[in-house]
Amino acid sequence: MSTPDADGFLAEQLLRLTRRLQRIQKRQLEPVGITPAQSRLLRTLVHYETPPRMADLAERLEVVPRAVTSVVDGLEAGQLVRRVPDPVNRRVIRIELTGKGRTALWELRSARRAAAEEILSPLDARQRAQLTILLNALFEAPRDMRTECPREHEN
Repeated sequence: MSTPDADGFLAEQLLRLTRRLQRIQKRQLEPVGITPAQSRLLRTLVHYETPPRMADLAERLEVVPRAVTSVVDGLEAGQLVRRVPDPVNRRVIRIELTGKGRTALWELRSARRAAAEEILSPLDARQRAQLTILLNALFEAPRDMRTECPREHEN
């Protein structure tokens, strides 16, 4: 049985690990010239059979649509994605991965593997398997159990 102090310590350790992973990933992505947010959007694009709308991306990434617009703007400037009109409804704009974007995805995969290896290097194969089981248990928890503290209502 865990105590509130032990749970608080564990939560703090998880937050510290998350920040460390973000720093390592950012360092690994710098040579590719892509931010972590851009990396996440590129990785999300490959899961769609047809190019998604920005609203689809925002929903899948669990961010506001404006955040997706900013990330797409940066990726489009780098010629990694392009905005294309929907063939059925010309008012709808879809986001499509370019050839340069596909190449960047391969570089991103390599950078992510290097970041993962760096952070997981202290663990042996058995410990990595245990960590996988534990993390899966946390991610498979019912959504209402995974949400953060409720937002305080402003008066």
